[in-house]
Amino acid sequence: MGFDTRQLLSDAKAEVPSVESPQAYFHKVANLKGVYCVALNRPKAKNAISTTMLQFLMHENSLTVLIFYSSTPGSFCAGADLIERRSMSDEQVRDFLTRLRLVFSRIENLAFATICAIDGPALGGGLELALTCDFRICARDVTKISFPEVRLGIIPGAGGTQRAPRLIGVTKTKELIFTGRSLTALDALELGLVDYVSDASQTAFERALKLAEEMAHSAPLALRAAKLAISRSCELPLESALDHERRCYEPLLQSKDRIEALDAFREKRKPMFIGK
Repeated sequence: MGFDTRQLLSDAKAEVPSVESPQAYFHKVANLKGVYCVALNRPKAKNAISTTMLQFLMHENSLTVLIFYSSTPGSFCAGADLIERRSMSDEQVRDFLTRLRLVFSRIENLAFATICAIDGPALGGGLELALTCDFRICARDVTKISFPEVRLGIIPGAGGTQRAPRLIGVTKTKELIFTGRSLTALDALELGLVDYVSDASQTAFERALKLAEEMAHSAPLALRAAKLAISRSCELPLESALDHERRCYEPLLQSKDRIEALDAFREKRKPMFIGK
């Protein structure tokens, strides 16, 4: 299972940017099997999320781990492009939010592991993008992580009011959104908004690659089954959740990767997983 570009384009109805300067692009990580990246590539707008960028957030590939990061050093995503937003009608804003919700929901529900590498300000929609990922890693020197929307006369409109409480609790989310307070990387770590802060000598992207490398050695089908099982752990009663876990486990019994793992253990070698 991978990205479905054609379905995204059909649903999102996004414009096609110039080939010379894509606002987000995919690339494989060399020497890490199954690890790919989405590079946000709008340096002039500090990677503000525009309608054009949305179509690039899906792609068909056999993925184990997907990392979101900025191609510009010291940047991440400053949220909605306010210059673009000022020229949009109310109906266009509504359409933009609908499509943004669609894309973010699809990122959140991807079958494989996702990591967000935050090497610069994560504001508004940029922070909401980070919340859709399984893991958030922040560079130690980042000082601007916030939901500033109430200071602009609006509220977070791409899941921030709903995903943040599930991560850090209702009261902490209210304080963060009501005040529009800006957090440092260490503040966000203490709050539970991010999972790791990189060492001073490395970027968040480099720390994300290290985590991805650890996952890349796991069986792809097992990783996906584990994510699917965990994803419903808090929304189901325990007995129903255990039944769901069993349903996720069952297809792995007949997988070639499971047999390979058993053979490799017996032969005292590393398994060679093929995702089947």
